[in-house]
Amino acid sequence: MTDSADDPSLKERVEQWMAREMPIIQMHGGTSAVRAADPETGEVIIELGGGCSGCSVSDVTTGNIEAELITWPEIDEVTVRVPDARDSLGGPDQPESIMGVDRTEGGRGDWGSSNPGKDHL
Repeated sequence: MTDSADDPSLKERVEQWMAREMPIIQMHGGTSAVRAADPETGEVIIELGGGCSGCSVSDVTTGNIEAELITWPEIDEVTVRVPDARDSLGGPDQPESIMGVDRTEGGRGDWGSSNPGKDHL
């Protein structure tokens, strides 16, 4: 199925569906963006962010999105990405914080500081 000049594109239709059928994303402070929707290959890529990052039920949301969109005749593959909450901070391997200060300086701010372990005094 190809999009004509009068019909909305696959990307627009997926965006409209997301807004209409998945309002829970925005209601909980999340965001969604259709990063790709190729009618030639049938591939759709959606990225969730905001409150979805680190949300304990984001896997349910992604599963619901994938389950519905894969039923569309023009869609053969659906990928829903939810960045890990730590990705926005650079993850544990980033040597500097977003402020340019070493996070591990003086034992402050490293990824393990909130759970110091059995050897911590």
